[in-house]
Amino acid sequence: MFSKLTSILQHAVEALAPSLPLQEDFVYHWKAITHYYIETSDDKAPVTDTNIPSHLEQMLDILLQEENERESGETGPCMEYLLHHKILETLYTLGKADCPPGMKQQVLAFYTKLLGRIQQPLLPHINVHRPVQKLIRLCGEVLATPTENEEIQFLCIVCAKLKEDPYLVNFFLESKLKAMASKGSASVITEDMLKGQDSLTTDTGQAVQPEEMPSAAGAEHMEKEDDLLQQADDLSFSMDELNVTSSPESSTVRPNQDYNLVNSLLNLTKSPDGRIAVKACEGLMLLVSLPEPAAAKCLTQSTCLCELLTDRLATLYKALPQSLDPLDIETVEAINWGLDSYSHKEDASAFPGKRALISFLSWFDYCDQLIKEAQKTAAVAMAKAVRERFFIDVMEPQLMQTSEIGILTSTALLHRIVRQVTSDVLLQEIVYFILGEHREPETLADINRHPLRHRLIEHCDHISDEISIMTLRMFEHLLQKPNEHILYNLVLRNLEERNYMEYKPLSQEDKDVVENGQIAGAVDLEEDPLFTDLSPDNTLSTQEWLSASPPVSPEHSRNDGKTEVHKIVNSFLCLVPDEAKSSYHVEGTGYDTYLRDAHRQFRDYCVICLRWEWPGSPRSLEKCNLEASFFEGHFLKVLFERMGRILDQPYDVNLQVTSVLSKLSLFPHPHIHEYLLDPYVNLASGCRSLFSVIVRVVGDLMVRIQRIPDFTPKLLLVRKRLLGLEPEGPIIDHMTLLEGVIVLEEFCKELAAIAFVKYHASSTP
Repeated sequence: MFSKLTSILQHAVEALAPSLPLQEDFVYHWKAITHYYIETSDDKAPVTDTNIPSHLEQMLDILLQEENERESGETGPCMEYLLHHKILETLYTLGKADCPPGMKQQVLAFYTKLLGRIQQPLLPHINVHRPVQKLIRLCGEVLATPTENEEIQFLCIVCAKLKEDPYLVNFFLESKLKAMASKGSASVITEDMLKGQDSLTTDTGQAVQPEEMPSAAGAEHMEKEDDLLQQADDLSFSMDELNVTSSPESSTVRPNQDYNLVNSLLNLTKSPDGRIAVKACEGLMLLVSLPEPAAAKCLTQSTCLCELLTDRLATLYKALPQSLDPLDIETVEAINWGLDSYSHKEDASAFPGKRALISFLSWFDYCDQLIKEAQKTAAVAMAKAVRERFFIDVMEPQLMQTSEIGILTSTALLHRIVRQVTSDVLLQEIVYFILGEHREPETLADINRHPLRHRLIEHCDHISDEISIMTLRMFEHLLQKPNEHILYNLVLRNLEERNYMEYKPLSQEDKDVVENGQIAGAVDLEEDPLFTDLSPDNTLSTQEWLSASPPVSPEHSRNDGKTEVHKIVNSFLCLVPDEAKSSYHVEGTGYDTYLRDAHRQFRDYCVICLRWEWPGSPRSLEKCNLEASFFEGHFLKVLFERMGRILDQPYDVNLQVTSVLSKLSLFPHPHIHEYLLDPYVNLASGCRSLFSVIVRVVGDLMVRIQRIPDFTPKLLLVRKRLLGLEPEGPIIDHMTLLEGVIVLEEFCKELAAIAFVKYHASSTP
């Protein structure tokens, strides 16, 4: 009470007294602080019971006033006094000792306000960045201390200053020699020893060359400091003179002590106070984005940042329940790191494990954003650490297990991660984790070279339909990611040589036939025994094509080898026989409904693939190794086998299989288009294509239709039920087959639409 009264009286006296020149006023307040330590014997009273906070505030106000009264960038006498008399060094010493109690809080606040409010660059000065570096080391040493809030504010303002001028980060990369010097108990770095260092030596242990300073003015100022620092400092006093005891810097060195700003922030990310932890994460986000290569290297090699990211990911993943509903994993609201506040009581859609799931996805989002913002070499190092220490060590055993519940949960989580990732660098590591790095053509003998890839593709044809659907969905989303290796690894590497084709060099007679408008060896669908019952109503007329498609050439084959598009489209539309079609009985289910979606999706895929520089036409057959045996690859093998069983599989499985195949067909690569969308490709012996697989299914269907009475009415009823046009009623016989036929018809229409859209895009200049 007495000290507060004294403070009030002092303010009154200052208000009534004539105003002193700013420098005298500044010196007065600083000496008032130093006299407290000389005259006061009771060092147990809290700092708030003294005038020290008021004097520090007055000093800051004077510095701000001085800067406002001067031209931009000009250093006034008060600031010169603060720099030359090492006031920040002395305040650091007092803060470290926390004498009187609470002094550390006051010092942190003073540093924060000084760096945040003063406009001129202060950090290049050795008498600023050196004490700032020392104060950084005091932050985060103990969690949940009363000074945590001030510590994080101070660290964040330093990060913000470094973001403004990234070169300054070099002042905060400590030399290993200095850290090693403090290793033995006999060698303690004292304040006096630090004062005796060369005044032009930075914390990196290297001399600052004038041309390395941010500006010429900064260099001149540093040279001026060099002389002044050699003078005696009348306000610098030792810890003994203050009658204050303090532990030495550190008799043991923490591992990775070279980048203490990062280490302090890492410690504070573990704070029990969520707000402090989020601010620490924001500080790290600023630091990883700095373009300085030395800082990036130190960040990943000499700090525990990578370990923090991966260990916390692993811990949060392991905290998840062994079984989670895949629908809950997929539909839980989008997670942004730092905003994962969640109240179980307020959530109407709560489920067991939701809090743990949100925490995991939130931290993964932070890792993703951190890598996305990071300097390139730092980003690569962090992404590799996430792959090795989290995906391989933690997730892979879960994906490779035999428990169906465990497989389903882990695959659903992988699916969510694939959907959520936005960083190209992290995506690359996830892709290598799932698919491996192999790019040479597959053979049946080596499809198990990358065990996880093999296992996941096998899961697309798992005995559990839920696992099959979830794995297929994961691959579907993976294919939509902007990464060239995904499609190349799964499909393209096996189509590179075009050895699915049987190549017969054209004789002169064949060339004459081609010139007359026919393809040598081509069979018109009208002559195919599977299509002898087709009526003219099932195909698009020539007049319809002239109005809906680009001008059609009179030749059956275009110069670039593309079969006329209306032939291809009609090939797919005519695959399913009349008696197995039901869409023309229901309004709004025609082929044209797929055109809009196909156009939009193809445009999106073209944007993704633009930078991959794919060829515009297939590789010349003369340059291909057609003698090599063809294998479509493990992925297409499983998809074709699934497609071949479309009449005997559940409706949901069929929808997912056809969805993946249609996504593959959309890619604008000439070999994919040829292999998946050209019915007229001359397949080599023993090879199959998507069209040939569907033809076999249709052949099987035509035989089975004969054994089902009232097939067409039943088919129409099932379609209307699926569309919600008819209420659910008694179970219909052969339901799986009927649903499969409907999916098959719709898939053929979708492929026809994709073929038309791709042709139209390729023929438009």
